[in-house]
Amino acid sequence: MMMQDLYLIVEIAGQRAVLPASFVESVVEIDEVAPVPCAPAHVFGLFALRSRVLTVIDTIAALGGDRSTAGEKQAVIVTFDGHLYGMLVDNVDDVVAIEGLPTRPRARLSPGWVRYSAGVLEHEGEPLLVIDIPAMIAGPLDLAA
Repeated sequence: MMMQDLYLIVEIAGQRAVLPASFVESVVEIDEVAPVPCAPAHVFGLFALRSRVLTVIDTIAALGGDRSTAGEKQAVIVTFDGHLYGMLVDNVDDVVAIEGLPTRPRARLSPGWVRYSAGVLEHEGEPLLVIDIPAMIAGPLDLAA
C-alpha cells in the first residue's frame, strides 16, 4: 500500500506547485509588512501574526522576478526550524492527498525553479512542482557568496 502525503496546492508566478502540508500552519491575508533594511531581495519584510513576528518571503523575487509591491497579499504560513515564515503566493487552491514520492521533472525548469524544486508529483494528471521550503526560505544561492 502506498503512503499518501498531504500537500497544499498553490500558484506562484503563474506556476502551480505544492507545499508539503507538514510545514503549513495556515493561509492568511497580510498587509502592512515592515521592510527590513539591508535584507536580501527575497525577504519581503516582517509581519505580526497573532502576537508573533514572522519573516515574509517574496517567492517571486526568490525565483529571480521583480520584488512584490506593497499591499494586501496572500501568504502561506509555514514553520521551519522553529521559526514562522510567510510565503507570498498568487493563489491557494486546495489541500490534497497525493500518493508516491516526488520524481525528477520531465521538462526543463527555469533556473529559479531548479533551486526550489524538490521534484514533481502528479495530481489528477497534472504535474506539480514540490517546493523545497527550506531552500525557498534561504533564497537564491548567490546570497551565500
